[in-house]
Amino acid sequence: MNIVLFGPPGAGKGTQAKELSKKYEIPHISTGDILRANVRDGTELGLKAKQYMDKGELVPDEVLIGLIRNRLTEPDCEKGYLLDGYPRTIPQADALTGILKDISKPLDAVINIEVSDEALVKRLSGRRSCTCGESYHLMFNPPVKEGVCNACGAELYQRDDDKEEVIRQRLAVYNEKTKPLINYYDDTGILVNIDGSGAVGAVLADVCKIMDQYK
Repeated sequence: MNIVLFGPPGAGKGTQAKELSKKYEIPHISTGDILRANVRDGTELGLKAKQYMDKGELVPDEVLIGLIRNRLTEPDCEKGYLLDGYPRTIPQADALTGILKDISKPLDAVINIEVSDEALVKRLSGRRSCTCGESYHLMFNPPVKEGVCNACGAELYQRDDDKEEVIRQRLAVYNEKTKPLINYYDDTGILVNIDGSGAVGAVLADVCKIMDQYK
């Protein structure tokens, strides 16, 4: 089965993808993982991507799509793949469609996990982190003592990208640049919307119902 997981920042795509990858034995493919692996291995495209990453610039579409094409032709993708975080724009979606046609691995479904902006702000801004690696949530997984890590006793902190103003900016960019893909894939007839506001397990069960159709 060939699937794209879609949704705004904080919708839980990464969490769902890890569980789905294990359940259906298909690789979870994220652009971040692909970039890091190619840079680490010193591939030709990885070295090109590193030039942009070192300067804090976005990796151009032509480099990124080349990396994705190479990844999708690896042996572990024979039974399918689960794309997470790509495509993010209409041009990327057009390029991906062309590649998937070339390698005869067209998409079965684009699963869009829907969560309102306000719910996402509440979900993301409640996260707290510790330097020891532990993480908490003020609503869903609070520490025993407010502001203090259960594991090591250090003071918890809020990451910059978990602050409300940053979250709202990320959502604004998503709504402007990426949300148009919903109509793009809806027009192709492969978009399926899922309510992502519930518990992780409930959302996972709904996604599995869709993916079971393509086993």
